[in-house]
Amino acid sequence: MSIKHCEQHKECERQRLYRRCCAVIFAIILLLLLIVLIVWLVLRPTKPHFYLNDLTVVCLNVTTGGAANSYYYSNLAVTMQATLAARNSNERVGIYFDRADVYAEYKGLRITVPTSLPPVYQGHPDLTVWSPFLSGNNVQLPPNLAVSITQDETAGYLLVTVRVDGWIRFKAGAFITSSYHLRVRCPALLVVNDGRGSYGSNSGGGAGYFRFQRAAACVVDI
Repeated sequence: MSIKHCEQHKECERQRLYRRCCAVIFAIILLLLLIVLIVWLVLRPTKPHFYLNDLTVVCLNVTTGGAANSYYYSNLAVTMQATLAARNSNERVGIYFDRADVYAEYKGLRITVPTSLPPVYQGHPDLTVWSPFLSGNNVQLPPNLAVSITQDETAGYLLVTVRVDGWIRFKAGAFITSSYHLRVRCPALLVVNDGRGSYGSNSGGGAGYFRFQRAAACVVDI
């Protein structure tokens, strides 16, 4: 057998071995993905359920600000405490709440700075309750929102939205998923002065001036 023929034979063997190794690796990866898919379909983890149980307004004041970008704006100072509950309704799947920030909005405008919730692991079917304080100081209100919040308060009803933005992971046995973006929206209807309103004054009233109407389920997206 010539030297050239031997070298060609060895090259063919290396290529054949390389193809076999690639086929084995591909089969192992495919098998692992199939196992993960089967486990996921069997367990079918569902997103956590959130509830806004209470929203206490410590103060909410609108004051005249100054001029910016050719229009006059108002300043909002607000402090409130939200009571949020999250329940893991999965029977065999746990949930890692790795990070979550809570803040309040009024008609799409963020009126408080984000407050971080402590990381927590929820087993099944655990319930976790948080009561973070939400505050904003010198929040600039555009003219339309300044008028709107005054009108709502005068009418006796004020609707704000408490939002949660964070990241979660699911755990089934030893298997832990990658992170999912958690977005929660909780509408909160506040009754002003027992529904009588402020009659044009939006000074914040005092204790019991703003009253949370009722507990409500939140909209959860992941």
